Amino acid sequence: MNIILKTKNVLKSVLLQAVPLRAVFVFCLLMVVSYSAFANNITVSNFTLTGRNTADHYIMVKFDITWENSFRVSTGPSNWDAAWVFAKYRIGSTGEWQHTWLNNTGHINPAGSTISTGLLDPALPFNPTTNPGIGAFIYRDADGTGTFSKTGVQLRWNYGANGVGDNAVIDIDVYAIEQVYVPQGSFSAGSGGTDYSLFYKYPTTTNPYQITGEGAITVGTATGNLYYLSGTYSGDALGPIPSAFPKGYNAFYCMKYEISQQGYVDFLNSLTATQASNRYSTTSTHSRYGISVSSGVYSTSNPFIACNFVSWPDLAAYLDWSGLRPMTELEFEKSCRGTQTAVPNEYAWGTTGIAGSIYTMSNSGENNENIESNYSTTVGNAAYSSTIPTTGSINGPVRVGIFAGNVLNTGRVSSGATYYGIMEMSGNLYERPVTVGRPAGRGFTGSHGNGLLSATGDADALLWPGTDALGTGLRGGRWNGVTTILHVSDRLLAAYTDNVRANNYGGRGVRTAQ
Repeated sequence: MNIILKTKNVLKSVLLQAVPLRAVFVFCLLMVVSYSAFANNITVSNFTLTGRNTADHYIMVKFDITWENSFRVSTGPSNWDAAWVFAKYRIGSTGEWQHTWLNNTGHINPAGSTISTGLLDPALPFNPTTNPGIGAFIYRDADGTGTFSKTGVQLRWNYGANGVGDNAVIDIDVYAIEQVYVPQGSFSAGSGGTDYSLFYKYPTTTNPYQITGEGAITVGTATGNLYYLSGTYSGDALGPIPSAFPKGYNAFYCMKYEISQQGYVDFLNSLTATQASNRYSTTSTHSRYGISVSSGVYSTSNPFIACNFVSWPDLAAYLDWSGLRPMTELEFEKSCRGTQTAVPNEYAWGTTGIAGSIYTMSNSGENNENIESNYSTTVGNAAYSSTIPTTGSINGPVRVGIFAGNVLNTGRVSSGATYYGIMEMSGNLYERPVTVGRPAGRGFTGSHGNGLLSATGDADALLWPGTDALGTGLRGGRWNGVTTILHVSDRLLAAYTDNVRANNYGGRGVRTAQ
């Protein structure tokens, strides 16, 4: 099985979050495609295919990977960050892109790293055709911080299981998205404060409800039950919340950053013309949205900025395509608060203090876009109405990870990070979790995307909220919103049904850990 260098497919743009690397292989000759792309601290380079086994019909996908600000700690959160790596292929140069199926074992991880396959259904045994590996997590195998760089990573692709012949001519792309591991553990739902429609243990609103397992949760006005104020946009306050609904107790991975504009562009460019046109906003020309299309190829003038104008159907399609899944609103609170005691009315960084002066920007729109003035070293930094007013020069979401990269950063609080190191969970763009406040949300079972979409570009994963967005909601606040909706436990719009594109709608995904 050979790789033929196809120079027109070597991407020139600076890529963000989902970093694709492309090669073409046929039978006989081997050539190496070498490509390096800056992402939000993640780079994939020196890509090739090697070690073809025609008896068992597999080949090794080999590459180097590096990203900055990596970590693994065995105290406190006791977690790590990781790269979720997956690949797409197509037969010939004009076929539709398909998702590669990885083996559960046989990968080659360089010293100091671990590779963990992500199965289509992590609860079931591996099967090369019915329950294959959809991607793999790559991460440190010991404590450490800083740049994480490994050469010669190899993932075993069972191309025969995909129905690809030994002599096929194909294109192949590799993608990587930064993730953060959220360990198994109990946590508080609700802050005990005055957040609108917050979760609490009935009958005391100042008493957070403890999530201690993944079993069904009774909702209602009996002592000890989970409860919250019902409302048009906060939910019906009914239940139960079934045991299959992901509650955040079990371990999962969460995207470290919101989807970037380049990450979304990479997604669009792997779809058919019909799929991509249905997932692209043709009318969004403001609020720092820079995605455009020319001759069927999508690009963006703001690759590093969080991608806004993402509807629920858009987000669901992106997550299905990448083998991830939506988060639930309970997982949202776990991702922010972790196992720490709830602080009334806290933000994602665990305190109630927040920067309140208008930011000015340096290197606007670049990969080093940063806060030039009014970055706080003592309270949390976030993009919201007091720091990013709609009449100001920024007037839209900011670069993903911007607050952690400031030279004045003093740690979790000033960087605006969650307990586990996840960025921009308060402010910038709304998160779009599955709600417990509607039957369509409570029916969610946490199934993962299989990497493929419907012919029209919609997600087709089992029991996800549909294109009408019923069963979804908004959490975490936005760049043009007030402080209260940035609170971790504020549920003002937790069950708000909206399937349109808005200048403050973005998103990220999660994946159940094996």
